[in-house]
Amino acid sequence: MEGITLAIAIAASAMVFFLPPVYGLIVYVAAFAYYPTYLAVPLGTLHFTVRRIVILAVFAKLFLATDLPGRLKFIWLDMIIIIYFIAVLLAGVTTAQSFGALLENQSGQIFDTVLPYFAVRIIIQNKQQYLTLLKGILIIAIPLAIVGFYQCLTGNNPVGFLKQYAAWITIPDVSWSRSGFFRADVTFEHYIMYGLFFAMFGPVCVGISGYVKSYKMWYWIALGFMGLGIFSSMSSGPILVAVLAIFFIGFYRYRRYWKTVTAIIIIMCAVVEIISNRHFYDVLCSRLTLDSGSAWYRSRLIQVGLFEGGMSGHWLTGYGWGVDPGWCANIDRRDHTDLGTNQYLGILSAFGLVGLIPFLAMNISVAKRLVDAFKASPLSSDRWLIWCLSAAFFGLTIGFMTVSMFGQPTTIYYMIMGFVGVMPRLVTKPNQIIPRCSAIGLKASKDEITIGGI
Repeated sequence: MEGITLAIAIAASAMVFFLPPVYGLIVYVAAFAYYPTYLAVPLGTLHFTVRRIVILAVFAKLFLATDLPGRLKFIWLDMIIIIYFIAVLLAGVTTAQSFGALLENQSGQIFDTVLPYFAVRIIIQNKQQYLTLLKGILIIAIPLAIVGFYQCLTGNNPVGFLKQYAAWITIPDVSWSRSGFFRADVTFEHYIMYGLFFAMFGPVCVGISGYVKSYKMWYWIALGFMGLGIFSSMSSGPILVAVLAIFFIGFYRYRRYWKTVTAIIIIMCAVVEIISNRHFYDVLCSRLTLDSGSAWYRSRLIQVGLFEGGMSGHWLTGYGWGVDPGWCANIDRRDHTDLGTNQYLGILSAFGLVGLIPFLAMNISVAKRLVDAFKASPLSSDRWLIWCLSAAFFGLTIGFMTVSMFGQPTTIYYMIMGFVGVMPRLVTKPNQIIPRCSAIGLKASKDEITIGGI
């Protein structure tokens, strides 16, 4: 499969070179959505997936054929992302049994996260490019959702045979079942990661509705396929992320009451702590997952890791990358601790507070930039665009309490942060297209109609 992987990577890279940069980004998304990231071409101890080869082609095109890299102005979010990876590396140095293995892993992470983030930051220069990228993602999602639904109904993954060629892990070609359906994974390492593809990109793409001029029905059908993909994973994590994002989107009309709603949620959590024999996060986990057993595990993991000495002696730099903290002995009879159920605990366990604090700072920086962009935008259609992007981030921020990322969703997460990074520039410039606020039930202001018609 190495020859086929290399051939596909070369073909995709050639498309990147012949297409405008924004379409190169669409090719990049299609490459990691349609071709498994567990298939790779080895180069020494490094594994180059199609995703990594194509992102190199994206940057080669940018530096050799455009002046876009020279236009990049660094912002705080850029710096914090870089600081986070430096902090992780420093923490890992103090705990790693093999510095070479740690360096190899973090190098791969930079290819899959930092480079896609900066690709978005450099390429997306105006609103039209941003909407073009989102429309491309919607089109890419449709075949992926159809194949996933087929697997969900039949248990047959048409590309499942590729798992036997996985480069660094063993992935059984098995379709797991839940509630009478099979859990689709298609080209992803895990069915949860498959569902996250749609749960992460879906809310962002809802923002296009403010600019839909024609073929509205097809747009909503495409969004429906996003929902179908989430369902086909039959996974609590993606469903939770999507439900939270939908709730956030639906709250748009009532956003002036956010302080009241926040206060009510805090009071409700406090009441649960006082009158119940369970913690509020235990109740939330049990209510927001499809499997009560997995909900119990998630809650117990939080309790053991944070409040029962799980991090004792390891708070600063953690246990180390790839090291099991041994919490399973106090949770269940498994022979390993499943940290894949909590993104925050996974980072804390591996890299301690040295890694977790910059990660939290990175997320706070994202939230602040979204708020600033929302306040600075003069157009209701642009505020809707920002709100839908915020919904995806909101769903993920809370959803990380029940799921962690690996594979393609890590790239999507950093691409979404790239969207946040460019958003203030997109919404404070004069519109290049006429907004269609009626598509989301909003009324365009007089100024909006004037600016949109320039």
